[in-house]
Amino acid sequence: MGKNELSNREKWQDVSSGKAKIAETNFYDVFNIAFENTNYILHKKPKHLKKLYAQIELSKQILYEIYNPEIDLSNRQWGISPDFAIENIETKKILFGEIKRQDGWVEEKPPSAGRGNAHERSCKLFTPGLIKICRNIGKINNEATLPFWVVFMGDITRDPKRVREISFWFDEYSDNFFMWRPNMTGIDLINHFDNKLKKYLD
Repeated sequence: MGKNELSNREKWQDVSSGKAKIAETNFYDVFNIAFENTNYILHKKPKHLKKLYAQIELSKQILYEIYNPEIDLSNRQWGISPDFAIENIETKKILFGEIKRQDGWVEEKPPSAGRGNAHERSCKLFTPGLIKICRNIGKINNEATLPFWVVFMGDITRDPKRVREISFWFDEYSDNFFMWRPNMTGIDLINHFDNKLKKYLD
């Protein structure tokens, strides 16, 4: 880790003192501080995939079978907007990501507290089409990792059912999700990125 990165780490420690056990610490603030004077930038609500679906060309047969009004598709924002993207401005490699906050079954709550589907909505990232385009745009073609990162927050990070569910989904790609639990700080979040994902952007 370089001198600037160590300096930024100390800055974050100063900012987080007094909030050490609050998982709701702002994700964006954590990384904006950590990335000061580095080759990395954090895009909030990146627009790289905003018009993705509008660019999909359908066959004449399918166009005949569906409602097909004459519209200017170049202006349609039919796509997805991840919560963030981390870019190495030297290599131009980009890691897309989402933040999923959800309730969960924990102490003094019934199992029904784990209802909700925020975590399930992250599954769209696993689809062949999105993996392909995220690899293409982000230039992360290493099969050892996925071209996205999902950060989970809230009680879901301690829910005995949901944690098993998410762990099963990611399988061998466990580095591509992070359970930012209530007892953790921004340092834990940055450490996960530094130790598990940063190398794929270099």
